Amino acid sequence: MGLDEDSLDYHASDPPGKIEISTTKPTNTQRDLSLAYSPGVAAPCRRIDENPEDAFKYTAKGNMVGVVSNGSAVLGLGDIGAQASKPVMEGKGVLFKRFADIDVFDVELDQESADDIIESVAAMEPTFGGINLEDIKAPECFEIETRLREEMDIPVFHDDQHGTAIISGAALLNAAEIADKDLEDVDVVFSGAGASAIASAKFYVSLGVRRENVTMCDSSGIITEDRDVNEFKQQFASPAGEGGDLADAMEGADVFVGLSVGGIVDQEMVRSMADDPIVFAMANPDPEIGYEEAKNARDDTVIMATGRSDYPNQVNNVLGFPFIFRGALDVRATDINEEMKVACAEALADLAKQDVPDAVVKAYGDQPLQFGPEYIIPKPLDPRVLFEVAPAIAEAAAESGVARRDLDLEEYREELEARLGKSREMMRIVLNKAKSDPKRVALGEGDDEKMIRAAYQMSEEGIAEPVLIGDRDTIDGVVAALGLDFDPDIVDPDEGEHEEYAERLYELRQRKGITESEAKSLVKRDPNYLGSTMVEAGDADALLTGLTHHYPSALKPPLQVVGTAPDADYVAGVYMLTFKNRVIFCADTTVNQDPEADVLAEVAEHTAELARRFNVDPRVAMLSYSNFGSVDNEGTRKPREAARMLREDDVDFPVDGEMQADSAVVEDILEGTYEFSDLDQPANVLIFPNLEAGNIGYKLLQRLGGADAIGPMLVGMGEPVHVLQRGDEVKDIVNLAAVAVVDAQQNSD
Repeated sequence: MGLDEDSLDYHASDPPGKIEISTTKPTNTQRDLSLAYSPGVAAPCRRIDENPEDAFKYTAKGNMVGVVSNGSAVLGLGDIGAQASKPVMEGKGVLFKRFADIDVFDVELDQESADDIIESVAAMEPTFGGINLEDIKAPECFEIETRLREEMDIPVFHDDQHGTAIISGAALLNAAEIADKDLEDVDVVFSGAGASAIASAKFYVSLGVRRENVTMCDSSGIITEDRDVNEFKQQFASPAGEGGDLADAMEGADVFVGLSVGGIVDQEMVRSMADDPIVFAMANPDPEIGYEEAKNARDDTVIMATGRSDYPNQVNNVLGFPFIFRGALDVRATDINEEMKVACAEALADLAKQDVPDAVVKAYGDQPLQFGPEYIIPKPLDPRVLFEVAPAIAEAAAESGVARRDLDLEEYREELEARLGKSREMMRIVLNKAKSDPKRVALGEGDDEKMIRAAYQMSEEGIAEPVLIGDRDTIDGVVAALGLDFDPDIVDPDEGEHEEYAERLYELRQRKGITESEAKSLVKRDPNYLGSTMVEAGDADALLTGLTHHYPSALKPPLQVVGTAPDADYVAGVYMLTFKNRVIFCADTTVNQDPEADVLAEVAEHTAELARRFNVDPRVAMLSYSNFGSVDNEGTRKPREAARMLREDDVDFPVDGEMQADSAVVEDILEGTYEFSDLDQPANVLIFPNLEAGNIGYKLLQRLGGADAIGPMLVGMGEPVHVLQRGDEVKDIVNLAAVAVVDAQQNSD
């Protein structure tokens, strides 16, 4: 089937459409319903009647946007009317929710006159925290937005005008920097004089382009003061007598902005432009000139952007409106003003210069994403857009006087990260602890690109003081190729003999099969031995390794050199699994194959201690396929005995077992069937009876249960050492580095 047929099936599958309403409070009992509706709902109604601002406290208004259209100018479809535009408006709601966690009602108005639309929308102000106008034809759209902004006390934003302006404005900021062009001096030509073109031209002036350097063309050619055009086009009319066609306008221009129709620009027109031209051909689905055609038109650098996702530098409005409204709603802004729009463009431009997460690169087919002519604006699927742009909007709203609520921007960023998942919220706790006292972290595979990028992030964010173990020339070459402003601390095994580390390794292992010459060789050729000895000698506070090694081979050197903690006989691997409203620590998932009861008990203590580093009060369940003696054999006795040993040791956390997994985590089973259990709430630390169960269990929870996994985190080591999984992403390395730093902080206390 083709795209049309697939889309029809997609929209028609049960339930039809793309959105639904779901409840956010319990509705399981008669009391729940009496609170949700009659008679309990009267209480918040009275409070709002006394103080209208309490609507933001007691209703969903503060997170609700109305997407309003009459369907008179639907992209690519034209005037199809209100009813036919509903799939587009539902789609807009999907994007609001997906990218910024904003709820939407789509409102399709069967009205044509500006006065009628204004009256209808203004009457809905009690319902919404903001209004997104969509697909309303020009010139009515200008009047509708202007008057609604004046009449309403909530933000009103016409995305067709300002979305393209803001996103292409961000691209323009970076393109001009790369091309070494000053915005005050560039000549900009527009093809198209509709709502988005006029709004973009006005916005570029806000960014620094001079009004007299803007030439706007419509289907009749250059708009001049002696032509009979509407008042909106007249704003960008060139002096009388300076007419001509689009080709005339483009000659010598620095920037071409296409918001018209496909195929109207040829290579000769691009060749007529100034050196290193900037070409934004944004007509959809076919740009004014094709990507390859424009790039191949000349020998110098053509910085090209389109509205298409299959080429670099897509100008996509989804980079703007969800995050603009997120920031505006969260400060209860009365307006979305020019200062907020500029802040959005600048935040997007800055984000494009930062290292791109591996997950984003994978989402776009592993194509290189590095600041330069092929990457001047972030990708829509980059999760960082939320907590980079929304705070910039909130700050600009406050500084320009349209915010009705003050926010601590650092706390706000953390709240936004939490919207992206529980794992980010939990990691933020550890990251903040790490930043309070960064430690020196050795990275065992320091010449690997991921390790270098992770080290850069650690350094930039103040999480750790990274030490890259690897070939200096390779590391310097990667840093240069990535364009990082980074002078890393490097320990090159080939520079010097590192005799002190070889001597220490020999001292530790001379009675365990290692000769003096072997010790020298291991330190020189195996970064895991070198890094482990650095940590043991106190020249590094922690070690991360394993990115390119099998887990057992990466773990062996630190076990031999660093060993276990004074109060530990065993180490174990722990994964933290985060769900929407729950966090669970799973152990052992990586080390001990068939542990005895004493090993299980020790692993439980270490894992409970780890949970506390994430500000989680541990509740430990020793898992089995048996519930409290329902099966009695050697396997079930081990976790039962481990639980008994922990209780006898009078540990400072609740523990019980042996118990089945559902008994441990389902409150109804725990309280209803096993009310005698020492656990008064579901467990959040799960100790598996053996490595096989632990590894299978955490992976099923991750893959089928939709959990995010952080780890594996090693517990029980004498000094902080964590072994990565092969193929881990940069964020995984940074997260484990933060855990290692917090480990080191506790060791130094």
